[in-house]
Amino acid sequence: MDVTEREIEQAEKRMAMLRQAGHAVSARYDRRTARVIVNLSTGVQLTFPAKLAEGLAGAPADALSEIEISPAGLGLHWPQLDADIYVPALLQGVFGSKNWIARALGANGGRSRTEAKAAAARENGLKGGRPRKRAAG
Repeated sequence: MDVTEREIEQAEKRMAMLRQAGHAVSARYDRRTARVIVNLSTGVQLTFPAKLAEGLAGAPADALSEIEISPAGLGLHWPQLDADIYVPALLQGVFGSKNWIARALGANGGRSRTEAKAAAARENGLKGGRPRKRAAG
């Protein structure tokens, strides 16, 4: 598939617009607080716990400390982890892909300890527990 000059110009315009909202000029990992700190061209500083971001959760501090910024400043890359974060998404509070976020939310929901969930579990226990899965066929 060939890319036309017009498509290249449109992509460059989109990148310029994204950069105006702020692009990364520096990034570092603070071992003491276990947070990633990103300084933007606008003077804004973003700080977030590494455990919130896809590919960074549970990673060793040495790997988290090595951060590369893309030439346009719109991406952060951790080479030892092969993990990437898109800075415009970070500005919107998005720390990973839709699938990863859905799994994280589902895991948190499964761990919740509400009275309603406990009551439902007790009720199901009185009925003999969770029904067995039936084989399709």
